[in-house]
Amino acid sequence: MKKNNLHTPPDAVPADTPIIAAHLSKSYNKGTVAALSDVSLEVKKGELFGLIGPDGAGKTTLFRILTTLLLADEGQAWVSGYDVVKNFKQIRRTVGYMPGKFSLYQDLTVQENLTFFATLFGTSVETHYELIKDIYDQIKPFSDRRAGKLSGGMKQKLALCCALIHKPAVLFLDEPTTGVDVVSRREFWEMLQQLKQQGITILVSTPYMEEAVRCDRIALIQNGRILHVDTPSRITGAFPVNLYAAKAASIYTLLKDLRSWNQVESCYAFGEWLHVTLRQDTGNGQALIREYAASRAHAQVVVQTIAPTIEDSFIRLATSNTLPYGSGH
Repeated sequence: MKKNNLHTPPDAVPADTPIIAAHLSKSYNKGTVAALSDVSLEVKKGELFGLIGPDGAGKTTLFRILTTLLLADEGQAWVSGYDVVKNFKQIRRTVGYMPGKFSLYQDLTVQENLTFFATLFGTSVETHYELIKDIYDQIKPFSDRRAGKLSGGMKQKLALCCALIHKPAVLFLDEPTTGVDVVSRREFWEMLQQLKQQGITILVSTPYMEEAVRCDRIALIQNGRILHVDTPSRITGAFPVNLYAAKAASIYTLLKDLRSWNQVESCYAFGEWLHVTLRQDTGNGQALIREYAASRAHAQVVVQTIAPTIEDSFIRLATSNTLPYGSGH
């Protein structure tokens, strides 16, 4: 993988770039399992930046390195201008971290958890109350309830309040919407937009591709490697071929038939539709797919040209050895 010259010396870390990862690599099991491979990344001040990838892609390992909980095997990183190895104490005072697994004290009430974390950072709930007010107001009716008895969405909001209680400059959120309902996920992203407007730099990871469009920029990650870094619209806009959605009375049979057709480059199931690209497409792809489906005796065939999603772009990048429209490095 081509390196992108992010190996910045500590005395030259730019003030407007609070997160810098430079060629980070990390392996487990005595080097047999590579979690990160030469990962380089920059997040600008005030950005809502998304790290998008499936489970096992390396997202949590990268977060743990950036929040000083894990040492990288190779490479360097800086957060808020501090080296993650040399200045870990300063970093821990200036960042907020919400891990993927709910890690607050389940036997403490909502209010007790907030008070504990405020005390831990040498502050109080009242000091930065305006920062968490909109979020805390949603869980305030349950302030005397034990954290372990809260719903998934309420646990999520409490964890975010505790991560913000000391008014961090940088906020790390590792898969914060995993396991919560759709409404709570939408509310959570609305809260992140409000926090961004208050000048907080946010790095959030998620396995949900549709959440990527809510970020200013995203990094697509797979098998410990960054595939591409750009805005969501630029990533989908750079999709290099026509994309078609197709369906028929027997969607599974159509999937098998299209995958066996030598004109098809890729074919994946997306709900009730198949997303299809062709090897040689001169603009008549819809007609070609319909004709082939008819030749295989398919009924109720529908084919249309569609705009690619982040998931389409991710699949193309993840399954291509040539990374046809850039690796983001």
